[in-house]
Parts: sequence; C-alpha cells; structure tokens
Amino acid sequence: MVKDQEPTSITLSETGGFNYSIWRTEEPDGEITYQLQLNNITIHFFQEEWDEFLQLVRQLPKK
Repeated sequence: MVKDQEPTSITLSETGGFNYSIWRTEEPDGEITYQLQLNNITIHFFQEEWDEFLQLVRQLPKK
C-alpha cells in the first residue's frame, strides 16, 4: 500500500485581509509548486519559474 498520495501544502505568507497569499505544495512525486493568490486570481509556478519570479520582484525599486 502506498502511503499519503495527497499533496502537502504550507502557507508561506498572507495578508491580514486574506486577499493575497502565497503557498507551497509538494506533490507526491516530489515536484514543488508555488501558488500566488491575488484576490480571485491564482498563478501557479514550478520551482524554476518561482525562482525567476523572485529575481524579478527583487529588481523592483524600493520606492
């Protein structure tokens, strides 16, 4: 019998109003995905895409 075939998700960050959140999911096959929820829109990223997205966000000007 194969144990625990369900993905495991953890919330990484969310706003107080719960309109924005980021969570990470580990699939049974070991694949890691990230979900960025912006109100009623959810964007899914594989690990390589997430890394590139973080690079982009880090380039944003502070003000």
